[in-house]
This record gives sequence, C-alpha cells and structure tokens, in this order.
Amino acid sequence: METGSSAIAKLRAKCLQRGASGIKGLARFFRIMDDDKSKSLDLEEFLGGLRDAGVPLERGEAEEIFRLCDKNKSSTLDFDEFLEALRPPMSKARKEIIGAAFQKLDRTGDGLVTVEDLRGVYNCQSHPKFRSGEWTEEQVFRTFLDSFDSPEDKDGEVTAEEFLNYYSGVSASIDSDEYFVDMVKRAWKL
Repeated sequence: METGSSAIAKLRAKCLQRGASGIKGLARFFRIMDDDKSKSLDLEEFLGGLRDAGVPLERGEAEEIFRLCDKNKSSTLDFDEFLEALRPPMSKARKEIIGAAFQKLDRTGDGLVTVEDLRGVYNCQSHPKFRSGEWTEEQVFRTFLDSFDSPEDKDGEVTAEEFLNYYSGVSASIDSDEYFVDMVKRAWKL
C-alpha cells in the first residue's frame, strides 16, 4: 500500500484532473457526502462520497487519507481538516501575494473581509445585475464574497484561510510562480 502522503497526492491529482476548481468541487462533494448533516464525515460517509464523486481509491488508501486528515483524532473529518490536507503546497511567493491581496481587501484589519470592507475597494457599478437594477450594491458584494467564502458556511465573512483556500485551487493550475504572482497583482492592483 502507498504511504499516506502519496495517497493524499493521488487524491489531490484526481481532484485537479477535474480542472482548477477540482478541490473546490470536492468541497461541494463534502457537503453531499455528509449524509447526517453533522458538518463532519465519518469513515463510511467519506468512502461512499469518494466513490460517488468518481474518485476511485483503494479502501486502504482512503482509510489512510482519513486518518492523516483527522488532525484532532475525533474519528471524523471536518471540512477544514479535509481541505487543508488537499490544498496543494504553495511557494512562499504565492502565499505572500495572496496575503497582500487579502490585506488590501481587509480594510478594517480585523482578519475578516465583509461587505463593509468591500465598499470603496470593489466597484459594483459595472456589474450587469446592478446596472439593470436587479441587484443592490449589497447583493453584488455578498455574491462576490460568496465566491471566496467557505462552501461549508457561507456567512458573508471571508477569513484569510478561506481566501487562501480559494487561491490554492487557482494556484494548482498555474506552474509558474512568476505568472501566478503577476496575475494576482494585476487582479488586485497591488
């Protein structure tokens, strides 16, 4: 049997075969796998969910991943444990530029990006639904935040960890640190 880290690498690779949003897509499956809606997975939910998600792993590999991801040894996986294990490693340069983008958004400096932080940083005037009158500024901001927010708990507040998790999926599909850093700089006008 493979070692735990190689089994996680195999699962990560299978997720990434689905494209840049593979890990984010697997987060959606996490919710689907959670049959009892406890916001955590027991081993059987995890195994069934991987099978249903089309991520075929040997039972021993899946059990090893489960044990490695279960950091608090609760015999269940919560979403954060699961995503942390699947997030591909990122270079220091990538983490630093993601942190700088988060700090730019977090105008209040409280470690959370909220609708209030977005006022004056994110211009919703050109959003089609705002221009048509279908959405308010608040709805545009909330939808924007939801794209970064944890799929497990869309609370209108984005933590640095949630922001990093979002960009880990983007990062996984870009080989060059230079290109990734330049892309984030341009996107956030850093």
